Amino acid sequence: MARKKPTPIDLTEQSMALRDFAIKAIVAAEQMAIKKKVVERFYLDDSERAIAADLPDLSTTIKKKLAKQDATFTITDTANIVMALAESLLDGEPLKGLKLIFIAKKLMDCLQSNLVPLVPAKVKKSKLTNALYQFKIMLLGAKPPIWRRIQVKDCTLDKFHEHIQTAMGWTNSHLHQYEINGERYGDPELLDDGFEEFPGVDSTKTNLSQILPKTDKKFTFKYEYDFGDGWEHEVLFEGSPAVDPKVKYPLCLEGERACPPEDCGGVWGYVDFLEAIRNKKHEQHKDMLEWIGGQFDPEDFEPRAATKVMQKGLPDWRSMR
Repeated sequence: MARKKPTPIDLTEQSMALRDFAIKAIVAAEQMAIKKKVVERFYLDDSERAIAADLPDLSTTIKKKLAKQDATFTITDTANIVMALAESLLDGEPLKGLKLIFIAKKLMDCLQSNLVPLVPAKVKKSKLTNALYQFKIMLLGAKPPIWRRIQVKDCTLDKFHEHIQTAMGWTNSHLHQYEINGERYGDPELLDDGFEEFPGVDSTKTNLSQILPKTDKKFTFKYEYDFGDGWEHEVLFEGSPAVDPKVKYPLCLEGERACPPEDCGGVWGYVDFLEAIRNKKHEQHKDMLEWIGGQFDPEDFEPRAATKVMQKGLPDWRSMR
């Protein structure tokens, strides 16, 4: 029997996944004796807090906390909100369900980053080189292919994450990690590996020049974004071209197709999303267009526009905390 594809509108399956996550989070917190630990960076804004406070399965105590800007939330509180969101998904209203899933995923990221912090391996920070590197970034599982070819100067893996985000069209709304030669690389302030502690390498102190081959031999590694949807990218190192003093870097040379919308359910969910928006008779056609905020062209991609976004960069979230 073929494996059932998860979709952005399969609310029963999403509800079960959220409940399972919340239960595992509570169990893990109990085993580590941190159920009452106050979470850092509780991600919900005012409108999302209001939606969560209206959940029928949420306790009065947590509802009152959601109404207060200065309230703190424990790991148990946060997991219970995820559980209440999971129960409300069963109402069967797709558009409302998508909003609840988006809120739940923000809380899942919050729980992941608070339960088991990444233990960074010691990395000797080295100086950046003057090298220019060329990469082809391919979104794994996407058919037809979604890819970008970029050139960037030597930088930390943390900065390279920013280049990937802006070249692809992601919004840096979720956690990310790398897998390079069997090692996990991530930001020790953000990343963990589910609920089991493991050693990782600090991506904020690791430069591209430290992990890439010294020759132009092709080399690949993985970059994963949004652990819920699981957007996996193959990053292919294509060599070190000469720096052109007349060119401003980073640079997107070419690519194909638009980046999928955030929180659409991964590669398979994106397939079903496209099916819904293309077919006016599809039962979720209007809901999906309303959710995306209008029209969406899956073929729309322009390298020059991507270059502008790459060179503008992303806001420094550390300075905004």
